Amino acid sequence: MARIFCIANQKGGVGKTTTTVNLAAGLAKVGQRVLMVDLDPQGNATMGSGIDKRTLQTSVYDVLLESASVAEARARSDKLQAAGCGYDVLGANRELAGAEVEMVELERRERRLRQALAEVDADYDFILIDCPPSLSLLTLNGLCCAHGVIVPMQCEYFALEGLADLVNTIKQVHANLNRDLAIIGLLRVMFDPRITLQQQVSDQLKARFGNKVFDTVIPRNVRLAEAPSYGVPGVVFDPASKGAQAFVAFAQEMVARIETL
Repeated sequence: MARIFCIANQKGGVGKTTTTVNLAAGLAKVGQRVLMVDLDPQGNATMGSGIDKRTLQTSVYDVLLESASVAEARARSDKLQAAGCGYDVLGANRELAGAEVEMVELERRERRLRQALAEVDADYDFILIDCPPSLSLLTLNGLCCAHGVIVPMQCEYFALEGLADLVNTIKQVHANLNRDLAIIGLLRVMFDPRITLQQQVSDQLKARFGNKVFDTVIPRNVRLAEAPSYGVPGVVFDPASKGAQAFVAFAQEMVARIETL
């Protein structure tokens, strides 16, 4: 059975997409079967996985409107396959922006992705969902089918405020739509140990959330930032970089954590 995780944070610019594609590549590198679902109309996770969103014949938009199945819409990048980090991609493009309007009056509008993914459950060990930075109908579809939420966050003051909002959202979805939903862990990203404030916020996180904070810390790393322009995750772009090695370590920690859930 596939474990389904949303990578979510209502605050923008915290590295959700970078986390999603690099965790997917890291999990594939350590032998896991992975599907990455892009629920953001910007399609950045699709492009960052080596798939050109402009040439997609079918996408997550078609899956949500039930005009295509996941098996028909998924794609795989040859570049990632050649690097030994291949994973399937259920891509997104601008069409997805219109899906929310079209889905408003449809039945089961918040559970459409859940039903679609159930058909390919046996094909994967992990399904990772890149959510947009808002509590939209698209994000709700992701949260309704997930077993848990991975929260990437920078160790800054405003990030703590945004985390409180996200925790409340997850509690509401858990109570009303998905009893399986829980926070799996908080991932500290873009971390610079030289900055005193970041160390202080990191300590506050560990004091408040305990083992919900992942041991792995993703450092601020220019190679991770450069990778999307080449259409690959940082794990593939420069495997020797500190950022890439941190994401492979995070993938290994995720596999170990799943075994204890």
